[in-house]
Amino acid sequence: MIGISKLYCGTVEPSDALRYGRHSGKMPSHLLQFSEDKKPVVVWNMTRRCNLKCVHCYAQAKDQAFDNELTTAEGKALIDDLARFGSPVMLFSGGEPLMRADLPEMAEYAVGKGMRAVISTNGTLITKEMAHTLKAIGLSYVGISLDGMKEIHDRFRAVKGCFEDALQGIRNTQEAGIKVGLRFTINKFNVGDIPAVFDLLEEMDIPRVCFYHLVYAGRGSRLVEDDLTHEETRQAVDLIIDRTKDLHDRGKPKEVLTVDNHADGPYLYMRMQQEDPERAAEVLELLKMNEGNNSGRGIGCVSWDGEVHADQFWRHHSFGNVRKRPFSEIWTDMSDPLLSKLKNKKEYVTGRCAGCQWLNVCGGNFRVRAEAVSGDVWAPDPACYLTDEEISETI
Repeated sequence: MIGISKLYCGTVEPSDALRYGRHSGKMPSHLLQFSEDKKPVVVWNMTRRCNLKCVHCYAQAKDQAFDNELTTAEGKALIDDLARFGSPVMLFSGGEPLMRADLPEMAEYAVGKGMRAVISTNGTLITKEMAHTLKAIGLSYVGISLDGMKEIHDRFRAVKGCFEDALQGIRNTQEAGIKVGLRFTINKFNVGDIPAVFDLLEEMDIPRVCFYHLVYAGRGSRLVEDDLTHEETRQAVDLIIDRTKDLHDRGKPKEVLTVDNHADGPYLYMRMQQEDPERAAEVLELLKMNEGNNSGRGIGCVSWDGEVHADQFWRHHSFGNVRKRPFSEIWTDMSDPLLSKLKNKKEYVTGRCAGCQWLNVCGGNFRVRAEAVSGDVWAPDPACYLTDEEISETI
């Protein structure tokens, strides 16, 4: 994650992270990306079932029951292990996590174990009653996916009316007093709706938005040709930066992040070098703390069936199953060559990445995207939009 508002608008300083010793167990949630120990935030895709049919779904979810999902007891055993291991956040996802009746019970259990519990949802099932239930159990945050305004969102999610249902889910969450944010996956079809998303943030007083770059996994693997060009990506990132700054300058600040393309970090820094060199130096320090992509280190994933992955896009490679061994043992067992190399992937990347001056800032970007296009896990990420001149210049 690249915190545009944190970095560009100066809402976070290097000293803010240093104050907590950069220990994930002590840092507030908005600073976790700057932790030094990188205890993994774990995404638990607790179900593969979903009431929508999103064209970019990495889980290839369907509206049907699956008989291989972890039981409630197995889920609680997973949470016990993660809490002992020191994982700071449990992110309940799917499919659609609210398709599981035991989601509130699981989230409450995680909170009781001292973890922050958050959910990633399409928002359509958050009734007033469910929102108040989630508030009562201590849920920290609800991320609701909107991939454009009504026409584009409904087409992208392949269910008519789901945009209005998601907006009602946002209202219900806000009314219950839970922090809510938007999740927007950028592609050729919806990039034109980014300004409207910023308008919606302001209109509905939504405090947070994450703009996700497209990752070629699951059903999203068919959308490679629908990704932005490098120049279009630069334009989209500039627009996000500009609109974030506009809200900040007008006294209506929002937390804005870009996700899944860590070229955004160097790009933001180079822009700031031209605009505010003094702040740029602080931004570079924070970007180095962030360390770029952390798949297999600072983020991990457990599938509905208990398989452990480097992140939610790596379903084709499992490091083990929590039904057989605890997550903490799997995550620290370096006998798996891929897991071992992902812990320090900067030593293994090739091509442009190997000689890039920003390697310590972006961490080699997304290996799963490189593999999807080239078949080589260690090849350059094709979504890196920095030019050869930008990656070879001396700081």
